[in-house]
Amino acid sequence: MRIELATAPGSPERPNEDWASGALPASGQGGVLVLLDGVTPPRGDDGCVHSVPWFTARLGGALVELSGSRPDLTLAEILAAAISRTADAHRATCDLSHARTPQATVALARWSGRAIEHLVLSDAVLLLESRDGAVLAVLDDRLTRLPPGSLASNEIADATVRNKEGGFFTAAADPAVASRAVTGSTPAAGVRALAALTDGAARWTEVFGEGDWAGTLGLLRKAGPQGLIDRVRELEDADAAAGRVRLGRGKTHDDATALLVELD
Repeated sequence: MRIELATAPGSPERPNEDWASGALPASGQGGVLVLLDGVTPPRGDDGCVHSVPWFTARLGGALVELSGSRPDLTLAEILAAAISRTADAHRATCDLSHARTPQATVALARWSGRAIEHLVLSDAVLLLESRDGAVLAVLDDRLTRLPPGSLASNEIADATVRNKEGGFFTAAADPAVASRAVTGSTPAAGVRALAALTDGAARWTEVFGEGDWAGTLGLLRKAGPQGLIDRVRELEDADAAAGRVRLGRGKTHDDATALLVELD
């Protein structure tokens, strides 16, 4: 088994708000991957004295620990417990009811000799490669199904669709959001590899259309996570030089993180 990951900030002037980890238990059986993409708040008050990286580190650490130590809990139950634990760490100092309280998208997987469990919340991407080379993309597509104009401004999004029924959901301070995640399980015998991407790394497919999800996993295997990120940066730079602005690319560069797990 091999786990490889890479991450790059969207700008050297801002901290990287992504967070990723892979873990293998001491028994040598199974493993865990966790990938978070912190949501950058608009300038101004977000009701919290802590940064987004503080939040993703707290939530990510809780997810790794609980995923590895509590096989009796489902991944949705683990996400709910991790959100509660993180919220308790700053409930006394921060307004956790604020629409922009620190929050993140989530990709989470846990595998054993029997099954591979998965969970995705918001626009993170989780890929499962079968032994015949087919690739299944586990996606939470709520952002693509929002009513027109829902994301026209931060104010409109926060008031109408962010963590609201009929909108989209992120891991913030409400543990009930875990029930909104896309979850499932696949027999382990049929899976050869896993990959997880924040939307900054998924641009290779989702924004630039350089290949499908099978192509993304193939590039990860050939060039590694850093190679995928480097290719995304080249495409972003080429667009910027040509003055092109593509749908789905709100920033020239976004934080980008990719994680590859080869199970064999």
